[in-house]
Amino acid sequence: MRRDVPAEDSGAGIEDVPAQRTFVVRRWRHGTVTAEDDRLAEEVPVALEYNGISHAVMLATPADLDDFAIGFSLSEGIVDNAREIYGIDVEAGGNGVTVKIEIASAAFARLKTRRRALAGRTGCGLCGTESLDDVMRVPRPVQSTASFDPSVFDAAFAALHNRQTLLRDTGATHAAGWLRADGTLVLVREDVGRHNALDKLAGALSSGNEDTKTGAVIVTSRASYEMVLKTASIGAGILAAVSGPTALAVRMAEATAVTLAGFVRSGSLVVYTRPERLRIG
Repeated sequence: MRRDVPAEDSGAGIEDVPAQRTFVVRRWRHGTVTAEDDRLAEEVPVALEYNGISHAVMLATPADLDDFAIGFSLSEGIVDNAREIYGIDVEAGGNGVTVKIEIASAAFARLKTRRRALAGRTGCGLCGTESLDDVMRVPRPVQSTASFDPSVFDAAFAALHNRQTLLRDTGATHAAGWLRADGTLVLVREDVGRHNALDKLAGALSSGNEDTKTGAVIVTSRASYEMVLKTASIGAGILAAVSGPTALAVRMAEATAVTLAGFVRSGSLVVYTRPERLRIG
């Protein structure tokens, strides 16, 4: 049984597509069964169209989809900067959501030369990539001047957790946050997919109100290859994750000059690349 949560209470990015829904469930606890309402994070197909041509379908939480469209376009190298995006229209349909993105003709011409069908799944940022060259695309090394006292990360992750409204209601979402060097957490985006959350953060950062050369990205997930790639695409010099990285992620961080820290929790962390940006002695 399902009841929709009103959009205004759910944080949904577009009207009529809530970011969470309420189900009646049976909860078993210490031998006793009770009927309860339980909130679940929504996950819908989000089709991304560029100048009228379908490019990708991702499974995502239907919130902050404008940010998602911008961040995806930037991190995938479809546009070089947000100024090449002229307009975004989000349309809900019976089978999901279509995000129609109008981009500059030069960017669209580049896109057509490397067309691919990308069928995304939660937890996979590379599904459907046609060639190894596409997978191993390496952004230019970041030019970051970030310098962080590692003690700020504990409070930052606590603040990130407190601002995860969807996680609090559903227990099913990841988050990416933007952290200033003074420890201020200024932006948070959530999604059922860790890479989607980071794309949404990238889109929010594209307004230019934050200096991406001096801040850090913090994420509630492991530090996989695509998380490092997206961090480098933002121009951020630090990626701090609560879980560990993959070997490929470390190689990508080395290639893009990103400081990669994993297992950031309880006053400790492990630095894999570029430790000079963290004041750890």
